[in-house]
Amino acid sequence: MPELGIIGYDDPRFQKTLAAIEKHLLVDGLMMRYAEADDFGMPETAFLVCTFWYIETLANCGRHDEAMALFARVLALRNHVGILSEDAVPGTGELWGNFPQTYSMVGIIHCARKLSRTWEEGLWRVS
Repeated sequence: MPELGIIGYDDPRFQKTLAAIEKHLLVDGLMMRYAEADDFGMPETAFLVCTFWYIETLANCGRHDEAMALFARVLALRNHVGILSEDAVPGTGELWGNFPQTYSMVGIIHCARKLSRTWEEGLWRVS
């Protein structure tokens, strides 16, 4: 909703929504797609693109340190060539699902851009 300009990230209603999402869908730092049983039973894996959307939301809410820590944790799940699958098992980080997964790789790019310093904030400047 904040991405569409319907409500602000700092609006108490959005903050309550975020808290409810965290309470019901966040498992060991990874975001589940849903928490109800389906034809395959209870979901066991977190959908990584949802975790990346959560990281972006943390950053947009001013929770930058949490966003950075979770981003680093998800990056650590990548395989030996730096690729992620569609899902990961909370607790173990084992990669599951479609592999490689474009959604997950785009999530890395979006979060890296969101969490990076701007050019103006860089460590050096050209005189």
